[in-house]
Amino acid sequence: MRSRLAAENAPQPAARPIIRVGIIGATGYVGGELIRLLQRHPNVRIVGLQARGREADPVSAVHPHLARTGLVLDSSLPEADAVFLALPHGAAAALVPDLVAKGVRVIDLGPDFRLRAAADYPRWYGFEHPAPELLAAAVYGLPELHRAELAALADAQVAIVGSPGCFPTATLLALAPLARAGLIADLVVDAKTGVSGAGRDPRPELTYSEVNESVRAYGIGGHRHVAEMEQELAWLSPTADANPGANGVDFLPNLVPMTRGILAACHVRPTRPLTSPELRELYDQAYRDEPFVEVSDTPVATGQTLGSNFCRVHVSFDERTGRILAIGVEDNLVKGAAGQAVQAFNIVFGLPEITGLEQLPLAP
Repeated sequence: MRSRLAAENAPQPAARPIIRVGIIGATGYVGGELIRLLQRHPNVRIVGLQARGREADPVSAVHPHLARTGLVLDSSLPEADAVFLALPHGAAAALVPDLVAKGVRVIDLGPDFRLRAAADYPRWYGFEHPAPELLAAAVYGLPELHRAELAALADAQVAIVGSPGCFPTATLLALAPLARAGLIADLVVDAKTGVSGAGRDPRPELTYSEVNESVRAYGIGGHRHVAEMEQELAWLSPTADANPGANGVDFLPNLVPMTRGILAACHVRPTRPLTSPELRELYDQAYRDEPFVEVSDTPVATGQTLGSNFCRVHVSFDERTGRILAIGVEDNLVKGAAGQAVQAFNIVFGLPEITGLEQLPLAP
């Protein structure tokens, strides 16, 4: 009897908060990754998966690997506490005002809330922003740069996360320590990406016979992700005249014949001479407490991050040229998209940052 009463009177663990989550745009590659991660998140209940033209279709019709989830696709969403938007540019901005009016926390994985200035949207994305009044309330969702602002959304009346693009994520994490220290005088970024970054819509130039055994440069003269890079590097820079946005980021993306992964090789002319040990200490200090960024002594490869929420960074100094080479690698569908969005979601809802992401492979 005493043991039973003791057990009954023992302190009980606090109830685990359950957050109702919906996903709009659930049929794409990023939508599938969101389902995969959130289905196993201990604090999440997926209450709806919205997809255009779908009515009660099993998720396995689009994502066969998710058949055992038992989830279905529909054209509408029930009430939710948070909604992830995985939509083409211009589509999310029209939906967000109604969502935030209902008190829903929004994590937009498209570009509609990444840029702070409404005038940048016609230039980079070809549309007038339909809700420019909400841009000031949105937080750029790169946790390693904006953790405090994301946490502040927990009590905000309007909570919008503009989740970063895949190229800017690898690039900014490779460059952030240099930008904070005012060390970037000139910058060239040469990046490689897998085919999944282009989405699921069929396009002739993305067929197997066109991509296999070939590397193709694209976005020459102004890839859309340059806007994010310049915005965030300018924000990080200690002085306006030292930020690379003043001269522009010279960015060249390349499509390579692989499914997943991004490698961003950032060639930096520094503002002053420095030594290799000084450079390594700068990066160690910046990332030693980050759960999803790892600084590597040896050159990094995309395969080292496959399926994980890690960004691996390698930095070196070439004494002959006087240039710094900073390389960032990631899985474009996880750290470059769905995993990072879940990481930001955790912060917004006051959960441990790694919740639901421990299941993923760890970087070697």
